[in-house]
Amino acid sequence: MEFKQNQRQGAVKQITSHTNPIVKEIKGLVAQRRHRRDSGLFVAEGLKLATDALDAGWGVRYLALGPEARENDIALTAAAKAKARGAMILEVSTPVLGAITRRDNPQMVVGVYEQQTLALADINPKDSTTWIVLDRVRDPGNLGTIIRTGDAVGASGVILIDDTTDPFAVECVRATMGSLFHMPLVRCTSDEFVAFRKKWPGPVVGTHLSGTKDYRDVKYKEPVLLMMGNEQAGLSDKLADICSELVKIPQAGQADSMNLAVATAVMLFEVRRNYLKL
Repeated sequence: MEFKQNQRQGAVKQITSHTNPIVKEIKGLVAQRRHRRDSGLFVAEGLKLATDALDAGWGVRYLALGPEARENDIALTAAAKAKARGAMILEVSTPVLGAITRRDNPQMVVGVYEQQTLALADINPKDSTTWIVLDRVRDPGNLGTIIRTGDAVGASGVILIDDTTDPFAVECVRATMGSLFHMPLVRCTSDEFVAFRKKWPGPVVGTHLSGTKDYRDVKYKEPVLLMMGNEQAGLSDKLADICSELVKIPQAGQADSMNLAVATAVMLFEVRRNYLKL
């Protein structure tokens, strides 16, 4: 399959230099949260994520193809689809891909996509299963894994409160393994969430050190808001106060805590136990 420069939509550009302005722009998206915020764009690596994004209808600005991708039928099909939607297809060398991603062994496809988020007002409890509510989560790997797990259990989406890490950071996007393109994301302040919670018709369950119930003893009748706190500080008192249930995950052994992504997975599979069938 070949791309022709004179087609009506999109374009094809060959890039071999690390100093090309487009390469610099993409590197800025990888490195700087402010650049991602101001541009509304983000970077995702890999052919799987490229096909997931396109199949899910996300807007694509650039699709960079390394030498291997230009001989791969699936990658070329993805590029043709992206080009038809107005994206610029970049034919780049492997060193340029490595410079963009800051990896010695880069994926053969790197895409630049348009961010998508919702507002709290867009959430309809009647159409909801479980929303995962995250309070000031710091680690992008944790956030990406939680998004992926939420997708796996059929959660409705993820609500990010206050200064939660950027879901469009490369490390987070990588950890989602494509689930980012299927899980709605909402950003809000704690004050906005407190106001939203007042109208929520279902249980609001948070994990907290002062929880008095075993998480397995709660009846999770959807729609549910599952609230998980910061890796070090846990759920803030302000948000703990608005929970209808505060629960704990019992532990044995010498570990004094659990990884946030693991704890969230444990909670999610319990919350959705009766809704998950083989």
